[in-house]
Amino acid sequence: MPRYGKKYQEARKQVERTKLYDPLEAMELIKKVSPSKFDETVEAAVKLGVDPRHADQMVRGAVVLPHGTGKTRRVAVFARGEKAKEAEAAGADFVGAEDLIARVQEGWLGFDVAIATPDVMGMVGKVGRILGPRGLMPNPKTGTVTFDIAHAVTEVKAGKIEYRVDKAGIIHAPIGKVSFEAEKLVDNLRTLVEALLRAKPAAAKGQYLKGISISSTMGPGVKVNALKVVS
Repeated sequence: MPRYGKKYQEARKQVERTKLYDPLEAMELIKKVSPSKFDETVEAAVKLGVDPRHADQMVRGAVVLPHGTGKTRRVAVFARGEKAKEAEAAGADFVGAEDLIARVQEGWLGFDVAIATPDVMGMVGKVGRILGPRGLMPNPKTGTVTFDIAHAVTEVKAGKIEYRVDKAGIIHAPIGKVSFEAEKLVDNLRTLVEALLRAKPAAAKGQYLKGISISSTMGPGVKVNALKVVS
């Protein structure tokens, strides 16, 4: 049995474990019961009716949250020439090609998102074993392999997040900070869920959106009425 601290236990007492909360009520409760002094991240866990063991039921993509995540994300761009200049002008934190790849090979991973132009992906593939397991490998499905570098960088800086269903059929994604207004957290959650609905695989059968739970970094989970999120 896991042991919880007193603050967590007190917070959990304020949450009805079986109740499906309206989205706004859930966000207000999350803000109220957050047990830490630091600005915790609010995360959504969305249970989908898919079997990720089958490739045709994999749910993966990216979405720009209207109010961002509250976190400044460091962006590395693998590009050359004019595209490298475009990345710098758009606000990328690190830009390069062979030199940037060499730094990664030496063990440097001082960024949160990697973007690459298609013409350098052959080189980026050399560090795929380093970037892949950490979720940092550029991928066309998430819009991080593109010639439209400025747009890609701007989206990430504005609050673009990537999502991917895990082995249990659950999407875990940050939707903001406890300091956000409850209405903004609801907007971000709705945007995420709508993106997941659009990404529904044709092979998925039965109920697709099975459940939603939200929690802060150190707080208890709160179940949300999924029908109210997208209504």
